[in-house]
Amino acid sequence: MSFFKRNTALVEPEAALPGRPQPGFSVPSENIVLGTPQTAAAPEGFEEVWFGTGCFWGTEEIFWQQPGVYTTAVGYAGGYTPNPSYEEVCTGGTGHTEAVRVVYDPTKTTFTDLLKVFWETHDPTQGMRQGNDLGSQYRSAIYYTTDAQRAEAERTRDLYAPVIAARGYDAITTEIAPATTFFYAEGYHQQYLHKVPNGYRCHSNTGVPFPSDKL
Repeated sequence: MSFFKRNTALVEPEAALPGRPQPGFSVPSENIVLGTPQTAAAPEGFEEVWFGTGCFWGTEEIFWQQPGVYTTAVGYAGGYTPNPSYEEVCTGGTGHTEAVRVVYDPTKTTFTDLLKVFWETHDPTQGMRQGNDLGSQYRSAIYYTTDAQRAEAERTRDLYAPVIAARGYDAITTEIAPATTFFYAEGYHQQYLHKVPNGYRCHSNTGVPFPSDKL
């Protein structure tokens, strides 16, 4: 996933690629693992968040397995270029990170449960990279859709930071920002590891458990 130009500096908005007014490809409407709509609005009473933990193939696989998750989809978030392609995102010229849209049923799981998975399944201290994957498209990110999500993302970050610091890790670099526009990735990326079970996974986690006793 890191075979394009490796740009570890976030592009300035005025220097971002121009993109296009409409998507340049179609996206399947159904999540083939969960059998649920992946591009439709979240059902009433459900909640949505977008997570970035590096290569979105492995991130999506992790979250579609979580109890209470209704649907997942991979795409591009946090950038400037409208309707980017994968190749454009991988140049670093769009400002996006690879992200996974997660829609969940809050009666069956909690946002805190999902955040615990988020923090434990990647290294949130690496800046514009995950492991050997270098570039701004691999940065750690949480794009929230409610103020309650923002507060909980920040609270759990502040709980986890001293725990991993005590194990020799640097400061957490995770971007926590409001969800704006989610651009769905090309169809072949959706549920990629279901289609290609032996495909690439970048799970450069720290191995440091989240301090659940402090929740």
